[in-house]
Amino acid sequence: MIRLLLKIKHRLPFLWRGIEQVNSLLFLILHSRRLMSNARACLEQYRLEGFSFRLLTPADGAALSAFLTRQPAARMEFFKPHGFDLQSVMRRAKDPAFIMFGTFRDEALVGYFFLRCFWNRKAFVGRAIDEEWEGQGIGRVMNKILYNTAWESGFKCLTTISKNNHSVIRSHANNPTSRVIGDLPNDYMLVEMVPPDRKSAGTPVRDRMAVD
Repeated sequence: MIRLLLKIKHRLPFLWRGIEQVNSLLFLILHSRRLMSNARACLEQYRLEGFSFRLLTPADGAALSAFLTRQPAARMEFFKPHGFDLQSVMRRAKDPAFIMFGTFRDEALVGYFFLRCFWNRKAFVGRAIDEEWEGQGIGRVMNKILYNTAWESGFKCLTTISKNNHSVIRSHANNPTSRVIGDLPNDYMLVEMVPPDRKSAGTPVRDRMAVD
């Protein structure tokens, strides 16, 4: 199913827009209230001294667009969840199935992470951090918020990783929840973050890349 949706997204964008609209409506009706409640609970539970984490709203659109566009192109080569211009950001901010979070240092946005949700209880995650704030533990807190929001809501927590994205592969190789559960076109892997108390038939990212 995921392979089919990717083909539609890249080859039939007009059809993809229709699928997204239907998905957003179904997600809003079936899951939005529970997932948002769990997101707020996770934001309260997982914290990091010196930083604050919260849900983003359309009022944060300009700050998010500025954050994304100031990132070096090399750092964003594999991070393309949506356009970085203000119009694209605002469109996503108004989508109930696209849950945006921000990391702040004082009042400045220094990190962005999200859950892209589907009505069939699958959620794709992604995150980006200003280079100067990497290594501060921000990514670990982001992951805890994203993963636990999805898990507590009964969603599979997924991501796609390019085999050429070595920095993200290294990160997931040290992530005990990450399991490769399939291959996708263009040298991408489908990865699931599995709760510690659940078994998975997938292969740990470290083991998979060692084989490849």
